[in-house]
Amino acid sequence: MKHYILIVEDEADIAESLRYNFEREGFKVGIAESGEKGLRMALDENRAPSLLLLDLMLPGMSGVELCRRLRREPLTKKMPVIMLTAKAAEGDKIEGLDTGADDYITKPFSVKEVIARVRAVLRRVDADAVQKYEDGRLSVDFVDMRVYCDGDEVKLTRKEFTLLSYLTKNTGRVATRQNLLDNVWGYSYFGDTRTLDVHIRRLRQKLGECGDCIETVVGVGYRFVGFKA
Repeated sequence: MKHYILIVEDEADIAESLRYNFEREGFKVGIAESGEKGLRMALDENRAPSLLLLDLMLPGMSGVELCRRLRREPLTKKMPVIMLTAKAAEGDKIEGLDTGADDYITKPFSVKEVIARVRAVLRRVDADAVQKYEDGRLSVDFVDMRVYCDGDEVKLTRKEFTLLSYLTKNTGRVATRQNLLDNVWGYSYFGDTRTLDVHIRRLRQKLGECGDCIETVVGVGYRFVGFKA
């Protein structure tokens, strides 16, 4: 199923350029020229967007207010939102992220970068929708936060569980050290990457016979490979 992207942008040239490029990449696209219209389109139960590209400086309802409204509505409270804006100050970025945005891109921007950021957010959303990982030996229940290796429960700390969850949700893909730090420790983390290596070592030890499911990619990061049933 094609993802439907709703672009809320009052600058017609930017909106049409985004529409053209997203449609070339196989997305369905809708455009709203104001916050009020964006709210109506986002709340359309018959055509709910997969993701919102939202300009902050809109006529009438601002992008920040629209994001707040969407986060209060049951239908859209978990809808991914990426903000597009010429307001590049750190305070503006923090306000946007605190409002509930999943990402923040400043103008002028590369359309290729916007598409890449959208794909990254949608991958995370699709992965989060999965409730369980299971192969022939390892089982990870993302809802109940339980892990089993060969039928025996493995006790993990919350950080270790979050790290294992991220790796299993990206099975087969290399996760760089920085990517893991950003997604497990948070974008505000500026500590030593050795913290990650220590957690990986402890995680492997606790997984015991299932510890080999995590490969080291020398000089890059780690990859979860799992076990064939």
